[in-house]
Amino acid sequence: MSTDRIEKRIDLKAPVPRVWRALTDHREFGAWFGVNLEGPFVPGKVARGRVTHPGYEHITWEAVIQRMEPERLFSFTWHPFAVDTKADYTKEAPTLIEFRLESIGGGTRLTLTESGFDGIPSGRRPEAFRMNEQGWTQQMKNIESHVAAAKRRP
Repeated sequence: MSTDRIEKRIDLKAPVPRVWRALTDHREFGAWFGVNLEGPFVPGKVARGRVTHPGYEHITWEAVIQRMEPERLFSFTWHPFAVDTKADYTKEAPTLIEFRLESIGGGTRLTLTESGFDGIPSGRRPEAFRMNEQGWTQQMKNIESHVAAAKRRP
């Protein structure tokens, strides 16, 4: 088992354009991810917002948008499990999050990869990996529910 990367895959019962919108529209992303973002995602720019997940509301979520290849790839870098408001994570190498979309019969295969954990200081690497492994499992369920709920609306 790799300790440098997390990979999750889910087949969603929604077309690629719907999943793309859920990933890249900052309001939709915030709704399922649990963050109130300040503005749209722009490659090369910082995206920032307040975490809305209970118990983590004191955290400011921050990522640098890397690539937005329409209906194919959305990626950003961030400092994983950066929850200590007194710590300076800017000295650490960020991890890379990639969402890849693939059209499959009846929907979209979404593959999430977070890589670069080996660049995190050894003192916090195991906890960051463990928390993000669990977090991404939940986030894949969250986006699945989000795109399914949109289909049920009139």
